[in-house]
Amino acid sequence: ATDADPVEDEVAERIRQLLHQRGAQFFDQIVRDVGGFPPDVLQSLWHLVWTGHVTNDTLAPLRAMLSGGGRAGTTSRTAGRTGRPRPGRLTRIGPPTGAGRWSLVAPLLLPAPRPTESSHALALQMLERHGVVTREAVLAEGPVGGFAAIYGVLKTMEECGQVRRGYFINGLGAAQFALPGAVDRLRDARDGVDAELHPESVPAPVVLAATDPAQPHGATVPWPLTTGRPTRSAGAVVVLADGEVLAWFDPRAHHLVTFPHTRERASWVDALVSLVKDGRRRSLEVRKIDGESPSNDDPVTDILRRGGFVDGYRGLTLRD
Repeated sequence: ATDADPVEDEVAERIRQLLHQRGAQFFDQIVRDVGGFPPDVLQSLWHLVWTGHVTNDTLAPLRAMLSGGGRAGTTSRTAGRTGRPRPGRLTRIGPPTGAGRWSLVAPLLLPAPRPTESSHALALQMLERHGVVTREAVLAEGPVGGFAAIYGVLKTMEECGQVRRGYFINGLGAAQFALPGAVDRLRDARDGVDAELHPESVPAPVVLAATDPAQPHGATVPWPLTTGRPTRSAGAVVVLADGEVLAWFDPRAHHLVTFPHTRERASWVDALVSLVKDGRRRSLEVRKIDGESPSNDDPVTDILRRGGFVDGYRGLTLRD
């Protein structure tokens, strides 16, 4: 969005003109200078955010929005039509979703970066995100220009001693670049923990979003052998233990996919249950395991029951 793009909301247009003239403003300043009721101003301000005109210098308002700031006492017909959450209620110190300083996006995009600057920024972003940048990891994210867009920058950074080039990950392409710290951490993790000798040192399973860059399966490396069909889809989660995939679960499809060691290492169910115990989800329901209905003959069904799942109308259910 640019300053020339029209804004239908009259209050939103006044907010945009104010930010254009005076620069970044706090919410109370915007309310004072724009006029109107604070809830209406807040709603118009977030309309500018959703349309790409306005941004903030902190992530606090977005966190407040995602944590439920738009649910309490703000349900309206407008929110139902737009499909977007409304900002939260006002308090004495201002709304949580109005914190920080608000400013226009358009001035932040000027001057337009040159192609080399864009490629350098993309290369740094990939290094920070992945630690070890491979052709497969870059192509999985689909940037404009693909791996060729940043290869020249990475090569120059190698010549300057800023990154290292080597064959760090077996089975992937030879063009691999890594930050020095990432190489050291790979060396530390090269020798795994013997679960029989040191069970107390075995790392606990973790749950990651299937699309998380820290979860390389399905992008940088292929999924382990399975009869299910795991994907890097939004909303799905993956349970990993010491880098090994033990389970894939899509809460929306209620589908659990198992892997070679799922039935041997039952600790993955505790990580899955933590989604409910920690309040990240209200409930979990497993209706399919590897594309089939849960069977009493399947050890995975017993593992789920030991983890707290109970038999429901359509499958196995866990509630908070």
